[in-house]
Amino acid sequence: MSNLYGSIEAGGTKFVLAVGDGELNIIKRITIPTRSPGETIKGVIDFFKDYSLKGIGLGSFGPADINKGSSTYGYITNTPKLSWNMYDIVGNLERALNVPIYFTTDVNAACYGEYVKGNAQGTKSCVYFTVGTGVGAGAINAGEFIQGFGHPEMGHMIVKQHHSDTYEGNCPFHKNCLEGLAAGPTIEDRLGIKGEQIEENNPVWDYIADYLAQAAYNTTLFLSPQVIIFGGGVMNQPYLLDKIKANFKELMNDYVATPDLNAYILQPELKDNAGTIGCLALAKKHFE
Repeated sequence: MSNLYGSIEAGGTKFVLAVGDGELNIIKRITIPTRSPGETIKGVIDFFKDYSLKGIGLGSFGPADINKGSSTYGYITNTPKLSWNMYDIVGNLERALNVPIYFTTDVNAACYGEYVKGNAQGTKSCVYFTVGTGVGAGAINAGEFIQGFGHPEMGHMIVKQHHSDTYEGNCPFHKNCLEGLAAGPTIEDRLGIKGEQIEENNPVWDYIADYLAQAAYNTTLFLSPQVIIFGGGVMNQPYLLDKIKANFKELMNDYVATPDLNAYILQPELKDNAGTIGCLALAKKHFE
């Protein structure tokens, strides 16, 4: 087949690799574990070597240097995964595969997927939060990512502690930032069990909903996007989105006339495919 593009979702625990066509249909997709850079990149090369690709979209865990004017553009930078610290992932892959690579963050890629083919399709602006092992966010306005010297780090905004939550937060930099209070590991830290084992009436869900509602509130005041999307493993609780919307409505107190909340605060339509579709779309856009 001709007119093929590649997708790499480079995560801290796994790499999701895919090949798709110009219509963003996924032709083949596999997952490999994230090991050392040498082992992992070999797996990436082995997957793509039999395909003739026009380009690859790469959405990576970070922090990552996505500033094309920087001397370390294409690097994963000061990540706590020490073997990947200051690793030139774009340079190594481009040399090995001889294919142009569009590089961005993993959450930017998921945001773009929802923008081109998901719940933000047809809008001019959207923000996508992923709430899982960590918390990150990507933002798009008029088809372009919102970024400056680097990518946004909205997962580390400071939020106000819920009055009943005694957990001090687990972010090594800030303690009580959004990620430090609402990411998946914080739930297990509080209760000793994983989120999927916790009943709906447990107050921990009130805490998480409160913090994510604060994130939506701050995002609305800063950026006024047309859609805010919450994805990631923590959002797999079917009742959590309604709690977030209720908290958001109370926080906003009718100050800003947002769109109807059922069309404004959403979960990803593409589910686990958002990042893959986003990477394929970015590769296609970059090539064209």
